[in-house]
Amino acid sequence: MIRSFLFVPADSERKLQKAGESGADALILDLEDSVNVDARPDARKLAREYLAGKENVWVRINPIDSEDALADLESVMPASPAGIVLPKPRSAAAAVELAVRLTALEAEHRIEPGSTRIISLCTEHPEALLTLGSYVAATERLAGLSWGAEDLSAALGASTNRDDEGNWLPTYEMARSMCLIAAAAAEVAAIETVFTDFKNAEGLQGTAAKARRDGFSGMLAIHPAQIETINAAFVPTSAELDNAERIVELFAANPGAGTIGMDGKMIDRPHLVQARRLLEVAQQIESKGQ
Repeated sequence: MIRSFLFVPADSERKLQKAGESGADALILDLEDSVNVDARPDARKLAREYLAGKENVWVRINPIDSEDALADLESVMPASPAGIVLPKPRSAAAAVELAVRLTALEAEHRIEPGSTRIISLCTEHPEALLTLGSYVAATERLAGLSWGAEDLSAALGASTNRDDEGNWLPTYEMARSMCLIAAAAAEVAAIETVFTDFKNAEGLQGTAAKARRDGFSGMLAIHPAQIETINAAFVPTSAELDNAERIVELFAANPGAGTIGMDGKMIDRPHLVQARRLLEVAQQIESKGQ
């Protein structure tokens, strides 16, 4: 389980070093939005050098239909990144096209076939919101779906994507929900988008807590200072784990039951599924020493 993905511009040695000390579960070396076009050749070299011998380091390439995408992939794939973050897809067809290219590059560089995973930023293009069902069974490389509001609001011509209280406006709340549902349908991780006000620790804490409550398994970050808060938010509480253990024990003691009373409430099989999932998450976090 990956709770935190930290974006880091791949054109800065200083930021790369700082990101590696942040405690993030995974890093995303960015070759797209945070890197100027003229700086991309050098950024690719830095990314490739940084990737060597490291685990849980991903790369965000440029859109798959751009000229830069192939150059990005050809540069970083020899260093075997954990995966590729795919920006601005119009549908899962973009992920399938990326998967084809990854297969060829893995073979060329003697990388274990299928080991390079894909996370798709699946709501950055308006058309993409109408095609989210296409991710179901699209490619076995798909590891997760995340969403973004900035590119979407720009494409829609909106002046803002949040209300005066800082809450998502309905269009973007819908995009968030659709990403979550699409990830569940595709049986991959749902990853919450970035919280851009990186100095607002209270706001980040609330956003991360809401994300876990709603079913997201992790969150994107844009600053090392956000990592501790995000990681803590995605750890189940002691009370939650105690409750989950009780549910599992009740059904184990009553194997033929469809529903069981607990604390004055009826508990059924979906509660058992949720309880087992929560305990599995806690076990994964503990096994990684996180």
